[in-house]
Amino acid sequence: MSAFRTSWFPFFLAAIFFIAILNNIFYSPKKDPEKKLVIEKDWKAPDINLVPQTPEGDLIRYGRALIVNTSKYLGPRGIVAPITNGMNCQNCHIEAGMRLPVNSFFSVASTYPRFRERSGKVESIVFRINDCLQRSLDGKTIDSLSKEMQAMVAYLKWVGKNGIPKEKLSLTPAELPFLNRAADTLKGKIIFQENCQRCHQSNGQGVLYPDSTGYLYPPLWGVNSFNASAGLYRISRLAIFIKYNMPFDQVKNGPKLSEEDAWDVAAFICSKPRPVKIFPEDWPNPESKPIDFPFGPYTDGFTLLQHKYGPFLPIKKAHSAIQKASDHH
Repeated sequence: MSAFRTSWFPFFLAAIFFIAILNNIFYSPKKDPEKKLVIEKDWKAPDINLVPQTPEGDLIRYGRALIVNTSKYLGPRGIVAPITNGMNCQNCHIEAGMRLPVNSFFSVASTYPRFRERSGKVESIVFRINDCLQRSLDGKTIDSLSKEMQAMVAYLKWVGKNGIPKEKLSLTPAELPFLNRAADTLKGKIIFQENCQRCHQSNGQGVLYPDSTGYLYPPLWGVNSFNASAGLYRISRLAIFIKYNMPFDQVKNGPKLSEEDAWDVAAFICSKPRPVKIFPEDWPNPESKPIDFPFGPYTDGFTLLQHKYGPFLPIKKAHSAIQKASDHH
């Protein structure tokens, strides 16, 4: 019996190996580069030092400077126009929009123009930039033909110069899971004191540069912070930003705060006063409002307080039920 096994066993192994090769050839997914999704974490930011010394390159570099030091050019003492609150685009788009995974400029060039529910229309990159100037920087719009606008557009297109079609993008993370409770502003205050105030100060007003032209650490509330129509005033947007970007000097190797802590400190920050700028044209279809959009009117019967701080799971469940009922009719 032992001799018989010795004689056939090598052939048996060879047969298995041959079948495995055939299976890999005929049944494995083909590595078709045209079908591959581009995962954001696999994206490598382009090197600004490689931008050519040409007029187009100069425009790209100027666009980056406007993102990094927006206040120098467009802030209260801006050398171009005094139209924003002193914050910089880079305060929200870390490392000039190069840091992953939240709020990077990775996909802007390939996803705009795009339809957005908030405006109810197809938005261009120019529209989106001006939208941020009005909301996140609590400022005014700039002319679409101005050198500054053209420079920022050129920079955003250069960042996304790989020309990745939007249907091949995989943008992660999209959101944090909802808590099974309301976000707690009191817990958030403790988290803020332990992790945030060393940069943003105990009063949340941040730290100015020595020449007062802009902020080294931006204000998180108050008259010089983002206004109540900015995306970060939704605590889901602020929570995911905090989770992956803060504390600023501690996240290079991964998040430091728990998801729960990120929700709570976001709630604390959003509980503080800030400029209110109303855009009555927002959300022309009220049913498309995000669950945590903190302003009515609503079509679901939940309170403004619950829409702002949660718990959001009951709202989500109710919306799903309404959608399901609508699909049946």
